[in-house]
Amino acid sequence: MQLSRSRELMERAKRLMPAGVNSPVRAFQAVGGDPVCIAKGEGPILTDVDGNSYIDYVGSWGPLILGHCHPDVVHRVKEAVGQGMSFGAPHEGELLLAEAITQAMPWIEMLRFVNSGTEAGMSAIRLSRAATGRNKIVKFEGNYHGHVDYLLVKAGSGVATFGLPDSSGVPEKMAQDTMVVPFNHLDDLEGLFQKHGQDIAAVIVEPVAGNMGVVPPAKGFLTGLREVTQRHDSLLIFDEVMTGFRVSSSGAAGLYDVEPDLVCLGKIIGGGLPVGAYGGRRELMEQVAPLGPVYQAGTLSGNPVAMAAGLATMEKLTPDLYSELEKKSAVLEQGIIEAVDRCGIAGQVNRVGSMLSLFFCEQPVNDSQTAFSTDRALYARLFHALLRRGVYLPPSALESWFVSAVHSESDIGRTLEAFTPALEEALSHPG
Repeated sequence: MQLSRSRELMERAKRLMPAGVNSPVRAFQAVGGDPVCIAKGEGPILTDVDGNSYIDYVGSWGPLILGHCHPDVVHRVKEAVGQGMSFGAPHEGELLLAEAITQAMPWIEMLRFVNSGTEAGMSAIRLSRAATGRNKIVKFEGNYHGHVDYLLVKAGSGVATFGLPDSSGVPEKMAQDTMVVPFNHLDDLEGLFQKHGQDIAAVIVEPVAGNMGVVPPAKGFLTGLREVTQRHDSLLIFDEVMTGFRVSSSGAAGLYDVEPDLVCLGKIIGGGLPVGAYGGRRELMEQVAPLGPVYQAGTLSGNPVAMAAGLATMEKLTPDLYSELEKKSAVLEQGIIEAVDRCGIAGQVNRVGSMLSLFFCEQPVNDSQTAFSTDRALYARLFHALLRRGVYLPPSALESWFVSAVHSESDIGRTLEAFTPALEEALSHPG
């Protein structure tokens, strides 16, 4: 596989951007080797600057449920650009997208558009603190809610602990009001609330974890979160930046029939352009400025181009589309399981809808401890073996794979045809 142009561009980029990238995982440090620089995406296919083509299961990390450059989305974006890329004023496009979202997720009675999932999470937590008059936040180990300082924390020793910063540059005092418990461990959360419930403003959770690989909620976990938070007058925040309109037409809240107080959205609602949103019950959202005292603003929030791309995407999300996504994803899941079995190694495939991931470990994966036990070195070798065969997976063992509506039976078949020899190659070169 020729990658000389990619390497040349990356060497130039490294002089101007940290590791030559604008988001860490793109640097391939988790899998080794040199990143490929992409020139074009069309449907389910990426083409790099050296002319190599790949079946793409990254999908820009989730937004591209319709694949790259869907003609209707591109058309609507071009129309929007022709009318103006940013107004800094109200316009019809943001209203139409807000209507589409709230109709699909009736527990969101009002919302506010922002420009990223990080902004959405930060703003939802600020609102929860104002609404409850409390300061402490609970998150789950292995859940990611953006790179805001007080959410970049991990659990210390013991069942539950006050957070310690998980990034250099984050003062300990910024994280001291964030508490961390293991994902899917409801008893640990109950114990935490027994001690600190009167101080906890909100629990924030990825209802389907997607940043430690895909880890579904255990049976009763989400309903348990709802019950615990209601009992203690705390708020429940679903971070559906990844799962919103991905795992179902009403997100994870609809799929598991649990209504949160606040929801964070992103990715799909922007159709591939930068976007975020947070919303929930009317009485909560009416506390956001200018109606209430909770300040939040953004120069490009609700910009017409992102709204047009998001609305064009949302209009395509029919029941038939989700049915087809489920079928394709199930075929891919089963094929990977069979390939792992043929190679005689331990592996687990976790899937919810069109999100899935492969863990090389013995035990079922239901929390961060089991997720982090996966053989990352083997995954790295598999990643490169598949890349050479024209299949592009996330360059990290702990990220979700995404199937799009435009992955054809042929694309899935070609992927599975490549999978067994790629895995055999990865196993035969352990160094």
